[in-house]
Amino acid sequence: MKLQQLRYLREVARSGLNLSEAAESLHTSQPGISKQIRQLEDELGVQILVRNGKRVVDVTEPGRVILGIAERILQDAENLKQVAREFTSDGAGSFTIATTHTQARYALPSIIARFSQRYPGVRLSLRQGSPQYIAELVRSGEADIAIATEAAEFYDGLVLLPCFQWNRCVITPLKHPLLREKQLTLEAIARYPVVTYDFAFTGDSPIKRAFDSRKITPNVALTAIDADVIKAYVEMGLGVGILAKMAFDPARDLGLRLIDASHLFEPSMTRIVMRPNAYLRGYVYDFIELFAPHLKRAVVDATLKGEGSSYEL
Repeated sequence: MKLQQLRYLREVARSGLNLSEAAESLHTSQPGISKQIRQLEDELGVQILVRNGKRVVDVTEPGRVILGIAERILQDAENLKQVAREFTSDGAGSFTIATTHTQARYALPSIIARFSQRYPGVRLSLRQGSPQYIAELVRSGEADIAIATEAAEFYDGLVLLPCFQWNRCVITPLKHPLLREKQLTLEAIARYPVVTYDFAFTGDSPIKRAFDSRKITPNVALTAIDADVIKAYVEMGLGVGILAKMAFDPARDLGLRLIDASHLFEPSMTRIVMRPNAYLRGYVYDFIELFAPHLKRAVVDATLKGEGSSYEL
């Protein structure tokens, strides 16, 4: 049994059983992948993939078990490399964080500045996208950690550590009629087109729950994953915006006005997301503590080992 065979098998599963796509991703040939997986099946004495001619159409029941074990073996192999790098480099290496635009733009800059001062030899990379996208980056090992705020259903099988709670605001152009309301209500918001996040009215988001509980269907004019895009279209007069309060900067957003909406929506939790049993380099622990001071190394380690999975603020 070779690690390469396990990598091929994992990539076939990740590619939706598309051998051509898996071969392209691994920079190898489709026949080479097929040969290696058949050799693995012969060695184990069990069929892993269900084939119809040259096409793979399903994974057998023992194959699904083998895939889970293969994933753990490959992660442990990566952990071995991380340990080696930890002891052969002094504060040098790479660190990839997957996160949403709002966190990258408004929550992380001061943390990253402090981290970079402390670890100038670490190459830091930010990958931004939707909650589903950043979950997959962590799950695949392309990101060391994610900083996630919504859609916890995307993070099944991953470890989540709570960092801080936050809530939302409504933004309007200058002199908008909504600014004259004595107290902001969902009914008042619904009188105007709404500009907000892509995920605000999908799944079980606090924004969707709030409107659903009042049986109100707002007129959603535009959605985006980028808070700055939302603000730009609100300033143009497309509608009123619902976004994270941290994303409003009074010094920069001079063409907008903020109305606090924390009384209308349940608060959300920003969490750090990791693979279970991942090996983290020392500077990753330091970054986590810079971002959330209550997440000491002992807390992170206990949670990664499954000893603190119920940890909450």
